[in-house]
Amino acid sequence: MIRDRGRIKWTAMMLPEHVKMLRDWAEEDQYEQKKELDEQEVERLNEVLAEAMEFHSCVVITHYCRQKYELTMGTIHFWDEMNKRLHIADRFHEIHRIDLGSVVDVRLA
Repeated sequence: MIRDRGRIKWTAMMLPEHVKMLRDWAEEDQYEQKKELDEQEVERLNEVLAEAMEFHSCVVITHYCRQKYELTMGTIHFWDEMNKRLHIADRFHEIHRIDLGSVVDVRLA
């Protein structure tokens, strides 16, 4: 049975630039593609958002940010119509600003 150091053995022979490029490449593999919404999904999202704003309900919003999907949970504090952004207040009263174009899913909590 051969007992060697595996990857550790090869990283010593690589230039730092190559190691950085390999790490960046591995990180890019983790990126997710943004999916496009059809008209029915957009209409459903609008209905859920309108209901949440009217009754001050807690919502869970899935949005696309920095090549990944993120979840934000809270109540809708404000809707900025000029910039098309939602201002969400979470349970710690911290405000999160989310572009409406990046919203993928909205659910009532």
